Amino acid sequence: MSNRAKRFIEQQLAAADIGINGDRPFDPQVHDERLYGRLIAQGTLALGESYTDGWWDVDALDELIYRLSIAAVHDAFPKDLAIAWSALRGRLLNLQRLKVREVGEKHYDIGNDLYEAMLDRRMIYSCGYWQDADTLDAAQEAKLDLICRKIGLEKGMRVLDIGSGWGGFLNFAAERYDISGLGVTVSKEQAALANERHRGLPAETRLMDYQALEGEFDRVVSIGMFEHVGYKNYRAFFAKARSLLTRDGLMLLHTIGGHHSTTHGDPWSEKYIFPNGMLPSIAQIGRSIEDIFVMEDWHNFGADYDKTLLAWWANFDAAWPRLEARYGPRFYRMWRYYLLSFAGLFRARNISLWQVVLSPNGVPGGYQSVR
Repeated sequence: MSNRAKRFIEQQLAAADIGINGDRPFDPQVHDERLYGRLIAQGTLALGESYTDGWWDVDALDELIYRLSIAAVHDAFPKDLAIAWSALRGRLLNLQRLKVREVGEKHYDIGNDLYEAMLDRRMIYSCGYWQDADTLDAAQEAKLDLICRKIGLEKGMRVLDIGSGWGGFLNFAAERYDISGLGVTVSKEQAALANERHRGLPAETRLMDYQALEGEFDRVVSIGMFEHVGYKNYRAFFAKARSLLTRDGLMLLHTIGGHHSTTHGDPWSEKYIFPNGMLPSIAQIGRSIEDIFVMEDWHNFGADYDKTLLAWWANFDAAWPRLEARYGPRFYRMWRYYLLSFAGLFRARNISLWQVVLSPNGVPGGYQSVR
């Protein structure tokens, strides 16, 4: 099996102009020959796990994943057990509602020191907007201002941020547009630090499930949270958002999106990075907003996530000497794989980043798109 598996994988990589143990930065260096059988049996889960285990290395990990993606190498592999199990769980269970707080506990609560080191000064953990920016701080402020302009923020408005992270958007909007805001998160570490950062501003972050929220808001945003909602709950998410929005309000959804409809996530990412995460498709979002919202604008700037992830990686790598004692060498390899593999996928345009503007009844006279 191992020899056949090795020959098969060598052939697939050669078709993508990737050479095992080659001398180019994107050629993987294999340290354990058991790798080949493991990849056949467990696909992308094994690719990430074996890297974390030190079975292989590569200098340009992002470029390797980019090349694998544009050559559609994974399509040639047999269906693996990890994908089958992920798909079965996705169909039989509704883990996003059964374990609402799991992603907070296992991802966002692992340490504010990590995220403060990795992210920009406002701690925005979503794609920056690099059209006229050349630093991470500038790209994130440009993204925040883009959102404010898209939803037409005005002085005195009350704004809800579903999945509000460390409070960066609400603080920016309060400072620049003189609004008041409420954020909700399922991460206790995010909520605690967000409320520290809100001091002196008319903003508050609550540790709670968005479905338990009551009230009325002029604007609703959700920035990088929808990937945790789950396909069984998309329609309930939009219905809840609509119930919290004034009749003439606007909602902006900022989410990573997949190019085909699915009912589960990537097995490695689900297990190690984002528990129960999955990417929505255009069709799934479209079906879920039917008779709830009018779609006013749809903007894709997914290529900007490549730059954002590389900036996060550079910050993380530079900060590692002061993080290493707490997180350890295995975490370093896992986080490197996470950030750089996602950068490669976005570079290949295998996944996208969407901002969607929604209105309850259609904007009178039409919505004017903002870029």
